[in-house]
Amino acid sequence: RTPTAAASASAPATQGDVMAALEGTLASIYDSVSPSVVHIEVREVASASAQGYPFGPFGQQQAPQQYTYGSGSGFVWDTEGHIVTNNHVVEGADLVKVRFHDGTVLEAKVVGTDPDSDLAVVQVDAPAALLVPVKLADSTVLKVGQLAVAIGNPFNLENTMTVGFVSALGRSMPVSNQDTITSTYSIPDIIQTDAPINPGNSGGVLVDRNGLVIGVTSAIVSPSDASAGIGFAVPSVIVAKVVPVLIKTGEYVDPWMGISGTTLSPEAAAAMDLKADQRGA
Repeated sequence: RTPTAAASASAPATQGDVMAALEGTLASIYDSVSPSVVHIEVREVASASAQGYPFGPFGQQQAPQQYTYGSGSGFVWDTEGHIVTNNHVVEGADLVKVRFHDGTVLEAKVVGTDPDSDLAVVQVDAPAALLVPVKLADSTVLKVGQLAVAIGNPFNLENTMTVGFVSALGRSMPVSNQDTITSTYSIPDIIQTDAPINPGNSGGVLVDRNGLVIGVTSAIVSPSDASAGIGFAVPSVIVAKVVPVLIKTGEYVDPWMGISGTTLSPEAAAAMDLKADQRGA
């Protein structure tokens, strides 16, 4: 007998059905998000010492102009040509170029940077067809175990998508702060993911199952500088707060308390004549 429509509708989904649905979701995410992701190429003038010419302008050697090159990822923020990336991608660069998904390469100018959130904004004069802005999710409602998809340019391999999960929330990521001597500023509420992130992913997107940006991929923990299953992303709630200010003023002034601390250990508690079961910071 041929099963009725009602019986077919109530039949349990097979493993093949589940896999087909997942593949369809991932393909849809890639198709909708990848046009917004760009490849950022940077050039920096090498210092005299790095070039092997340690003498000053009146020294015995005259250094030829030499450059170092780097790359990363970014994404379209709006239809005015603003591109968001990591600060460490463009820091110190004297030339920034943006390569779009169709191969178009345009020179960009740095509009604003914020080392304390590791975010930066560059701008290009691009045709409207190339400017496909991303949409942000609310990273404050994320749950561990949710699907996380990273799209960027690891090892200069453009428009690469990797898939994983949100593996932890609420991490802190220290960043360099030139205004302090012995302390570092930490970016709060960092998203941890096991979606493979490698050099070149910096400044790319981490999106949810709906293709909405939950974070900007920024760092990895790895002894080999390659993916070891622990990657970090600056959450979208910080991106939404910082980027509009960078576009408007070129900088973002982060709050700073100047306090550092550590979790109270049993040894420290004993040294301060506290109870052995005392907890705190």
